[in-house]
Amino acid sequence: MGFKVAIAGATGNVGREMLNILAERRFPADEVIPLASSRSIGQEVSYGDRTLKCRHLDTYDFSDTDICLMSAGGSVSKEWSPKIGALGCVVIDNSSAWRYDADVPLVVPEVNAHALAGFTKRNIIANPNCSTAQLVVALKPLHDVAKVKRVVVSTYQSVSGAGKDAMDELFAQTRAVFVSDQVENKKFPKRIAFNLIPQIDVFMEDGYTKEEWKMMAETKKILDPKIKLVATCVRVPVFISHSESVNVEFEKPITPDEARDILRDAPGCLVIDKHEPGGYITPHEAAGEDATYISRIREDATVENGLAFWCVSDNLRKGAALNAVQIAEALIAQKLIKPRAKAA
Repeated sequence: MGFKVAIAGATGNVGREMLNILAERRFPADEVIPLASSRSIGQEVSYGDRTLKCRHLDTYDFSDTDICLMSAGGSVSKEWSPKIGALGCVVIDNSSAWRYDADVPLVVPEVNAHALAGFTKRNIIANPNCSTAQLVVALKPLHDVAKVKRVVVSTYQSVSGAGKDAMDELFAQTRAVFVSDQVENKKFPKRIAFNLIPQIDVFMEDGYTKEEWKMMAETKKILDPKIKLVATCVRVPVFISHSESVNVEFEKPITPDEARDILRDAPGCLVIDKHEPGGYITPHEAAGEDATYISRIREDATVENGLAFWCVSDNLRKGAALNAVQIAEALIAQKLIKPRAKAA
């Protein structure tokens, strides 16, 4: 008997990717139900070789549904996730709504799958921020060997992290530049085409943005509360995949060669690191792939026991949809959930 799975926010970038990944990975679902807001009722989405029509989140009965992959935004999740969880359906939430709740596990399966056992307090599990997810996948195997003390990370984040409207804006602005039309800013505070914007999310009182704070808080919760992290998050004119330049200070000595060997054996990591032109991964190449790619591993001689590396991952997949499906798979593998009722 398979599981009954609902996708809330099924018409968005991440929701559609969730449907694709469920089909690709042959998730043991007897029934998959796409859910959306009232303006998208009846809209069709693809699930493998099938076409499904969206139902209304507000009127859907979760009482016989096993898993809800929630990708409808923070305010919707705040309202609906506790209600859905109270009906016995496990919510795997992609927003930031529950990440910092002490009673909600924040999980990247390759890093802290053991934390899943705590989901029963609220029946909610949180997906981390996309930039955090790929970072901790790369840091975890190194932390296990040499213990991470401090991380300095600069991100180069694609517009898909801000949604479909952001992708449309990059396309429209790029076209406008080429045909000498007026460039309009709607989603971003400044022009994104052929430009960089050193702001993701709102500014906080200390001058950091909320995105930068998320990386710090989530790395501590997922990996180790003793890790010190500082981030500068930048939006770049790339459609899909986030890139990160990472400098790490360890407690114990670790060489670049040792790090390469460790990361080559680590789950979710792929090392592409040749000291030659093109011997590294770019966001274009990572798009559509599941792995977190690591390149340019080298010594950081400015600190004791320091390394620097380049990290790239598809933010719609590992940064969001794939991680959510992997959480569901881990729940099943650990026998933490089982189907409640046979789907009709």
